[in-house]
Amino acid sequence: MFLFHLHPSTKARLYRFSRIKRGLWSFWILVALMVASLGLELWVSHRALLVRYEGKLYFPSYGSILPGTTFGLDYGYETNYRNLKATWAENGEGFVLLPLVPYGPYENDLGLENNPPNPPNFEMGHYLGTDNSGRDILARLLYGFRVAILFSFALYLTTSGLGILVGSLMGYFGGLFDLLMQRLVEVWTSIPTLYLILIMAALMTPNFWLLLGILVFVGWTDMTWLMRAEIYREKSRQYAEAARSMGASHLRIVVLHLLPNATVPIIARLPFQMVAGIGALTSLDYLGYGLPIPTPSWGELLRQGQEAFDYAPWILLSPSVATVLVLLLFTFIGEAVRESFDPKRVTLYE
Repeated sequence: MFLFHLHPSTKARLYRFSRIKRGLWSFWILVALMVASLGLELWVSHRALLVRYEGKLYFPSYGSILPGTTFGLDYGYETNYRNLKATWAENGEGFVLLPLVPYGPYENDLGLENNPPNPPNFEMGHYLGTDNSGRDILARLLYGFRVAILFSFALYLTTSGLGILVGSLMGYFGGLFDLLMQRLVEVWTSIPTLYLILIMAALMTPNFWLLLGILVFVGWTDMTWLMRAEIYREKSRQYAEAARSMGASHLRIVVLHLLPNATVPIIARLPFQMVAGIGALTSLDYLGYGLPIPTPSWGELLRQGQEAFDYAPWILLSPSVATVLVLLLFTFIGEAVRESFDPKRVTLYE
């Protein structure tokens, strides 16, 4: 029903996007991965999904930490649910339902026969092996995906928001204001991002919000030029002139009339900006200037894999394949969106 209320040009763009199968399938695969990543604790965690003991049900995944004494064990720290399941499997005292991957991203499994890193072991639940610290690679890979997606999306929203605001003002008012802002943006784009990150990393420990703030500080200018050009073109249209002649305020004209007709670059840049955000975070983590250890990170896995490639190639293989596949999916979506929203094919003024 929603499609029947869309503008005909929007319907045409969505139809063209649906006809590009490579982009459409990539979109649905990424949507499924993102939705699944929001509930990772339900299928990748060292805590059980369900425990039944003495007639009571417990849900440790999203509940409070349950010590071993809760289930009749002789220790007061958090329960090891894998051992609990193995114990109860022998005496039939209770029931434990573990996630598909029964390890957390921060958990060090040092109970294997050999010292870490350990190769893939399906019997123990390490489907992609462990890293140099004995942490499950699949768990860190999936949690690292969630961190990278959230970081990239937050980066896109903030940089695009600032770029849209400044670019819209430049394109709408023009004149001396536009000239001064152009010079300011040109100076801003010359700020060396990596040097700034290195300086900040020397002064304080990098974290999610610090890295996001730095990349927003230096990256908001890209959208500015696009929005300036779009608003500058749209403000000369007849509908904008009509709105001005009817006494509409500048804010109303920009927000309700110009911006809805200048959304093509905003939408078209989303997949490519996500690629850039994931690449930036992965690169910084690889260089050691990204998220603090032991935060799950693809870049940190890549660095471990490079250092241990001679005797543990599985560490490098997993994040490499995952990074390439995710970036390819976003690239396919970006190409499909760019072709679907091409103003030469579909326009509001046909």
